Amino acid sequence: MSMITERPVSDSAGQPPVRTVVEDSVAPRRDVRAIVAAYVALTKPRIVELLLVTTVPAMMLAADGLPSLWLVAVVLVGGSLAAGAASVINCYIDRDIDQLMRRTKRRPLPAHTVSPRSALVFGLTLAVISVALMATFTNLLAAGLTLAAIVYYDVIYTLWLKRTTAANTFWGGACGAAPVLIGWAAVTGSLAPAAWALFGVVFFWQMPHFYPLAMKYKDDYARAGIPMLPVVASTRRVNAEILIFAWLTVLTSLAAWPLGMSVVYGVPTLVVGGIFVVEAHKLARRAASGQAVKPMRLFHWSTTYLTIVFAAVALDALL
Repeated sequence: MSMITERPVSDSAGQPPVRTVVEDSVAPRRDVRAIVAAYVALTKPRIVELLLVTTVPAMMLAADGLPSLWLVAVVLVGGSLAAGAASVINCYIDRDIDQLMRRTKRRPLPAHTVSPRSALVFGLTLAVISVALMATFTNLLAAGLTLAAIVYYDVIYTLWLKRTTAANTFWGGACGAAPVLIGWAAVTGSLAPAAWALFGVVFFWQMPHFYPLAMKYKDDYARAGIPMLPVVASTRRVNAEILIFAWLTVLTSLAAWPLGMSVVYGVPTLVVGGIFVVEAHKLARRAASGQAVKPMRLFHWSTTYLTIVFAAVALDALL
């Protein structure tokens, strides 16, 4: 941005000064798009996407088909805002440790792109809007679960468990699995055994999904003083838990099969479940034999696994 002003300039021949127009530079206006991008980054869009992958299929199974598109839209918007709110408040709380970790030091708060106060106000606003939407257009059970998920993630997990116990990922798993229950409750106003089975799939899945990531960045977590399991336990112990929870994930997904689903769900779930546990065993064998461990292979495959399982849920509900 610039401002045009007039300044007197003396003539070299002694004539009266004449007035010329010059530009005075002032501070450039902040890039609005960069600011918007910073606020969006605070919501951790990739996490929001993953949560929605589990919500819509759960709604379809609860409705035994395609639920009202209006209801789906409300839950998608409300769920996205709720997940975003939880992430923003998480970024506000974790701003002290985020600046110590290579993986997170470029986030908007450590990078000073957004002020802590602005982030907190933004997160709380998203939380209020999300719960209000769910309460107004779905039902009180879905709204209550939405509020509980936000509070649990930010207060119980982020403020307490994450910083005090190596079991933080396990106890924090309820937050990531909550969208399944929220979606189901929005459709039926209640929770059935199939909803809890799908909740269990996402709950157990989070350990073999997140532990590989924590293995890759364990030096970061150690620097920040966060007792993630790969920081405080041996590689053997970490891989043992990955194997246990990978098997629990697959067994729980198969236990959901007779709870209202057919071979359309069961067969692909069995196939990708087999691949999932094989990848978990490969990681454990490489670590046990002293080979270079590549934990991100399992991390990426776990995302594919969950996507396929819940796509099978949706397809089964439609057919």
